[in-house]
Formats: sequence, C-alpha cells, structure tokens
Amino acid sequence: MWDDDKALSGLSVTLGAMACLAIVASLVAWLARQPAFAIREVAVTTPLVRVSAPHLEAAIREEVAGTFFTVDLERTRAALASVPWVRGVALRRQWPGRLEVAIEEHVPFARYGDGLLVNSRGETFAARLDGALPRFAGPEGRSAEMTRRYQAWSPLLVTLGYTIVELSLSDRGGWRVRALGDSGPLTLELGRDEPTERLQRFAHAHARTLGALTRQGTRIDHVDLRYRTGFTARVPGFREGALKAATTRATGGGARPASPSPVAPNPAAPEPAAPCDSSSFSCERPDGPAPATPDALT
Repeated sequence: MWDDDKALSGLSVTLGAMACLAIVASLVAWLARQPAFAIREVAVTTPLVRVSAPHLEAAIREEVAGTFFTVDLERTRAALASVPWVRGVALRRQWPGRLEVAIEEHVPFARYGDGLLVNSRGETFAARLDGALPRFAGPEGRSAEMTRRYQAWSPLLVTLGYTIVELSLSDRGGWRVRALGDSGPLTLELGRDEPTERLQRFAHAHARTLGALTRQGTRIDHVDLRYRTGFTARVPGFREGALKAATTRATGGGARPASPSPVAPNPAAPEPAAPCDSSSFSCERPDGPAPATPDALT
C-alpha cells in the first residue's frame, strides 16, 4: 500500500477530514460552554396556586446549570417534578439564555389512606393540606376507580340532600358510602355487585321511604342496599316495645297496632314492609321479598 500513490492519497484525505471534524467538534463544544450562552433567566410562565414559589425557586437554583446548549432538561424536569403539588413540568429554551418553565399543579380531590391525597384524575400524591376533603379508604392502586365512583355517585346523592364524606372499598370489592345530610350522618352499604344500580334504586325510593320518615322526625343512620329487590334501614336507638307503647298511648289505649312500617302510606301503590326488630326495619318492593342475607361486604 505504501507504494500505491492512489491509496496513500485517499488515506491522507480521510485523515484530514477526520482531523477537521475533530477540530470543529472541539470548537462547538468550547463555544457551547462559553458564558455568553449561559442560562441567565428562568421564568415560570404559569400562575402558582399551591406550589411554594420559594421551594420551586430553590430547586431551580440547585438544578439549572450550564448554557443554552448544555442544560440537562430531563434532569431539571425530574427535579422540579419532585416539588410538592407539582404534577407535571414543561421546559422550553428561548434564545439566547432564557429557560421557560410551565408548571401543572395537582388539584386536590380527596384524602387517601394515611397521608396521601388524590387529585381530580385519581392519581395519588404526597402533600400537606389543611381543610375538609372526602376520604377514600381502599386497597393500594384503586384510587382512580374510587375517584370515578365518587364522581358518578356524588351528584345522585346531592339531589337527595347528602354529601359524601367517605368512600370505602374492601379487599373483596365491597363498597360503603358515608354521607352527611341535614338529618345527620348516613351509611350506605352497597356491596360488590352493581353498586350504581343499587344506589339508583335507593334514590328512586328515597322520597317515599327515608325522605318520608325524615319529614316525620325519624332519623335513619344506616341503610343496607345489598339486597336483590329492596333494602333495610336502621333507626338509631329504636326499640319496638317502646314504639308500640307510645303508639298505644297515642291511640287512647285501644287495641295494639301492628308493627309500624317505615314506608309512607301510598294507597295507589301500597308496599308491604317486613316486621320491625329491635334495631332495624326493611323496605321491600312488591315484586318479591329480599333475601335473608345480603352479599358480604368484607
């Protein structure tokens, strides 16, 4: 090869080109590190509602380093995303030395478990917040489903005068709602199967059952909807004997009436109620009795 002028000429051209490329690369790297291209301004372009501005500024000062060409955007984005209440970060370089930061904040929706919050998308995050929020209690990783359930059920209960304060999901998939209304707290046992349909059935019957009792001054604190055709409700502190005695006195000491029904009378569509026991009554639909035992919650 050393005697081949053509081969030697080609080799020299190749080596020369490689040397030129190395010089250009070194020059570019040198220019990219020059102070003239340093990041001199970092601007947060979105308003901050819950994110601490001093905390965010400290993270920016610690993590933003280099020039317009050398700043590590991924590292900067990850560092800013670790600031409490930050859900997402978008970075944009602007010539010659400006870095724009757009912050997306978490919107608090509920409390989840011990110390976590849930945002409006059903994602959990860690942050401190004073104030009342609904509480979710359920297995790990179910926050998104619980958020969807809350968003679907809350408007239905609001029309009945109740606000959901706690939503629980057991390990076996049973749902429980704790709500607060003008008459006090109310617990709804929805169980595993078709919880939305059960809640809709309760809402449909509310005006002539619990609503009628509430208007008469009787408070209900627990409703079990885990029945195929009806539901049971509990009157706190109810005793059948005391209620019968009071009813007898009210009727002037005449014949003792039958066990009271919780359902408001409706001559057009009478609905029989099961006999009261010492703690609860049942509300059943005409199409058949409720089963003796509801599906398990736990």
